Amino acid sequence: MTHTTEIIVRSYECDSYNHVNNAVYLNYLEHARMDFLHAANFDYKGIVKAGFSLYVTHIDIHYKASAFLDDKLLVETKPTKLKHVMGEFTQVIRKEDGTICAEAKVTWASVTNEGRPSKIPDEFMVDGLKPEE
Repeated sequence: MTHTTEIIVRSYECDSYNHVNNAVYLNYLEHARMDFLHAANFDYKGIVKAGFSLYVTHIDIHYKASAFLDDKLLVETKPTKLKHVMGEFTQVIRKEDGTICAEAKVTWASVTNEGRPSKIPDEFMVDGLKPEE
């Protein structure tokens, strides 16, 4: 499953160079991943209530082009790896004209409330988490 989230750049996300601050891209990626999980019918509140969390363990991000105030950005999120307790998303942030602003690989892990790695319970394993073949 590949999902696209639309974001419009707001003034407070821009830095003194008048472009989106590099740290803000992490917020965009997080927002798009949550949007992806909602679209995939993943029960995030339910898994937390059941005593589990999905933690980001690593982000590898490459900045390609600047985004500016009022730019419409499209964030594409796609699962690219799924193992017993971890997975990976590939995310691309593009301007409306197709210019790539940033590309990222985000590794995540399923953990218990005590912080121990744990397989995602079967009832929360939705097809959308599985990479396309």
